[in-house]
Amino acid sequence: MKTAYLFAAFAPLVGALAAGLFGRQIGRAGAHTVTILGVAVSLAASLWTLADVLAGNTFDGTLYMWSVVGGLNFQVGFLVDTLTATMMCVVTSVSLMVHIYTIGYMKDDPGYQRFFAYISLFTFSMMMLVMANNFLQLFFGWEAVGLVSYLLIGFWYTRPSAIYANLKAFMVNRVGDFGFVLGIGLVVAWFGSLDYAAVFQAAPGLAEETVGFGLWGPEWSLLTVTCICLFIGAMGKSAQFPLHVWLPDSMEGPTPISALIHAATMVTAGIFMVARMSPLFELSDVALGVVITIGAITALFMGFLGVVQNDIKRVIAYSTLSQLGYMTVALGASAYSAAIFHLMTHAFFKALLFLAAGSVIIGMHHDQDIRNMGGLRKYMPITWIVSLVGSLALIGTPFFSGFYSKDAIIEATKFATVPGAGFAYFAVLAGVFVTAFYSFRMYFLVFHGSERWGRADAHGEDAHGDDEHHGLAAGDKPHESPLVVTLPLVLLAIPSALIGLYTIGPMLAGDFFQGVIHVDADRHPAMAEFLQRFHGWAAMGVHAFSTAPFWLALAGVVCAYYCYIVNPALPAAIRRSMSGVYALLVNKYYLDRINDFVFAGGARLLGKGLWRGGDQALIDGLVVNGSARVVGWFASVTRLVQSGYIYHYAIAMIVGVAALLWWFAPLLKR
Repeated sequence: MKTAYLFAAFAPLVGALAAGLFGRQIGRAGAHTVTILGVAVSLAASLWTLADVLAGNTFDGTLYMWSVVGGLNFQVGFLVDTLTATMMCVVTSVSLMVHIYTIGYMKDDPGYQRFFAYISLFTFSMMMLVMANNFLQLFFGWEAVGLVSYLLIGFWYTRPSAIYANLKAFMVNRVGDFGFVLGIGLVVAWFGSLDYAAVFQAAPGLAEETVGFGLWGPEWSLLTVTCICLFIGAMGKSAQFPLHVWLPDSMEGPTPISALIHAATMVTAGIFMVARMSPLFELSDVALGVVITIGAITALFMGFLGVVQNDIKRVIAYSTLSQLGYMTVALGASAYSAAIFHLMTHAFFKALLFLAAGSVIIGMHHDQDIRNMGGLRKYMPITWIVSLVGSLALIGTPFFSGFYSKDAIIEATKFATVPGAGFAYFAVLAGVFVTAFYSFRMYFLVFHGSERWGRADAHGEDAHGDDEHHGLAAGDKPHESPLVVTLPLVLLAIPSALIGLYTIGPMLAGDFFQGVIHVDADRHPAMAEFLQRFHGWAAMGVHAFSTAPFWLALAGVVCAYYCYIVNPALPAAIRRSMSGVYALLVNKYYLDRINDFVFAGGARLLGKGLWRGGDQALIDGLVVNGSARVVGWFASVTRLVQSGYIYHYAIAMIVGVAALLWWFAPLLKR
């Protein structure tokens, strides 16, 4: 095994343990130094691994065999190919930028060392997930990123809203993980192995197998059920409707972890997992239809929610939900390479947008309400220009990175043949306008227009969870963030603008994923049809100016400019005239209330019924207390014959002997 693989996987863990266990001894500087060094080593090893893989050197082997049960091996092993190497580089590069940025953002936080330990542990967990060569290690990384996200979302544990948010994330992901475990269980039961290679090799032979559910209806295809169960796990991790409800609330954590969760870890795990499982999903059109439909709903309807958000981080959070929907649509269309391509480009510009939002929050003294901003362009020029770059990439502006990956998904969806593809194409096309509108609504409200800070009604949230008044006081002015904050922004802005045009050729049109991602082009021709019309990054960029996505994006920008710069009274008028729709969006389609009433309320009602009917009535009332009452009654009856007089007992003995003689007399005659 190449040493670089070990450095890539375990260097962040060493940094996390050092900062977590010895944080007091090494101090703040020591904590960020050791963790940044660990992630930097991991990035260097990941880049070396990518170069090595591109040279034709792949790896699939066991690192450690810790148990053998029958013919089932439980092992730690690595599968290193182009998909793995891509994810390794994305995770470590974004994580390194977040680590550096954190020095400035968390400088006054008392949990400084703990935070660095957590984000390094997050990086290690994600690396173990993407490098796994078996379902057991995949599940370990899967649960590890869930655990660390719970710790980070609730990092400010004195804030009730943060505790609610991390519990919500934890519980919603348990729902998804239940399906994920069922999927892995089906793999073990039918394939007899946890190893990817063995499962993928055996999958075509089980394509006709079915599983029954007794009275629950007819038998289903084994691979359909398995893939849907695995995808339910992806719905939780990658926040797909209706298991998306935890992701907006994850904004309760510090901004650096919002960037890490939304860009490179946690939410990308589900997208990566489905792409890795392409040999299984390709054998079930029903499963692909479920995937593409769920992705389309998420892409469009979560985008609508971004239009009405006023917290700068929540606007970006809903854009993450929408973009994850685009990736999921690509997976359902069998355009797995396009999904991973968008995952990569999205990681850079979404991390850029989140960290730029954090810079704005610093400059605004922790006021996160975009209605209290405006005109920041001249006070925060670096943050302004990188935010513009990130926004242009997000809406798919030609020649920016997001354009190549997003338009590839839209075009591939147009040619998809799986059930639900027509609706998905409409959703991703309409989502272009929605994305452009809410993205530039935020951009114009923050950086342009009138200066609205220092007002008496301006309130924000403090970084430490206090509820007191925050934001700029009257007479104060915003300020640009320090170099340790702006440097990662500039470094992220470069790939946000350029990485798409350099990588679209090899990743989509070349053989970058050959032998790694499997597509039955005869049954699922979406990518093949797209590539027939692809003539290079330059031609694609020029051609974009005559396509519907470009004009929809431009319309979204123009509408946002008119509504929030030219005629800022119009949005309020629209809101009043469409109060019902506005209430629906502000309340997030009432899904939180439905979940509280149906699922959480139903669970509480079921628990109350089991407690009263089962525990109190049956166990305590009948079994425990009931048996005690029977014993007491029997004792009270027998106590009546205990008189204390010897002659009473003698008479009872005589009567008893007489009864026995009368009973046995017939037997004695025989």
